[in-house]
Amino acid sequence: MESTLQKVQNTPTFTFLRRIDWGELGVPIAVILLCIIFSFISPNFLTFDNLANVGRQSAALALVAWGMTLIIISAGIDLSAGSVVAFVSVVTATVIKSNGAAAGILAGLVIGTLFGLLNGVLIAKVKLPPFVVTLGTMSIARGAALTYTGGVPVFGLNSKFFAWLGSGNLIGIPVIILIAFLGLVVTYVILRYTKFGVYTYAIGGNETAAYWAGIPVDKYKVLIYTYGGFLTGLGGVLLAARVNSGQPLLGTGLELQAIAAVCIGGTSLFGGQGSIIGTLFGVILIGVLNNALNLLGISSFVQQIIIGITIIIAVLVSILRSRQY
Repeated sequence: MESTLQKVQNTPTFTFLRRIDWGELGVPIAVILLCIIFSFISPNFLTFDNLANVGRQSAALALVAWGMTLIIISAGIDLSAGSVVAFVSVVTATVIKSNGAAAGILAGLVIGTLFGLLNGVLIAKVKLPPFVVTLGTMSIARGAALTYTGGVPVFGLNSKFFAWLGSGNLIGIPVIILIAFLGLVVTYVILRYTKFGVYTYAIGGNETAAYWAGIPVDKYKVLIYTYGGFLTGLGGVLLAARVNSGQPLLGTGLELQAIAAVCIGGTSLFGGQGSIIGTLFGVILIGVLNNALNLLGISSFVQQIIIGITIIIAVLVSILRSRQY
């Protein structure tokens, strides 16, 4: 005879709830709940201007996080992203002052891509651990930014196009958000529909098996880090455009926030699993959290503590989820 518990479990509502992947929906639900809570605490939170401001503040983080998603899915890590953003910003600003906006933006993108290429070659060809390589390039990039400028920010860019890039609108939407969204779409297509994406998952899932399956692992590892470096360079250019200057201390801690966004979005730190859409919600969660803490007048020191706790929880959840497979 069917028990009461079995009757409940056999109801359509219970069956529907059981089929939902709560692991996938956890972050979107958390974002919605945070928005509802913060809208009651601060009446200005849900205004268009404030949400646009959240998008502007999160655009550079988003671009770095798109590249970091591929790198972490391939079982790698990039600790140099924040420092590369700083070096890109000062190079971009300096070149703009002497040669115009187009040359400055191109220089910034080349710098970011070259750092990604350097990371990829040292990891894939020289066989150095990603943590050690990117820790080294993190120090190199930050030191180069400080040496290049003498520790002094680069102001006086006098480029209307560059200023528009950072604070202007196109069809009513901030340009910086549109560029970050374009990066999201391109990275989504790469991961979902190309051989590059399939190989990225394969390398992260089991590098040895991927090698014996005929995948040119070293080549694709270099490509993964190079693509991540390009997106980091683009993030550095946009961040410089937003502050309309080159700042040698720009992007401090950005790599940690990007890693946190990727982990919060469900990508495993051990590689082989993850999605760019999950990272999108991770970026939104961190952006909303940062904005709300600012609106509530919480000091930047306390914000760092909260972000640190968020990173620890994200990594813990990533480890717990990986043990389920």
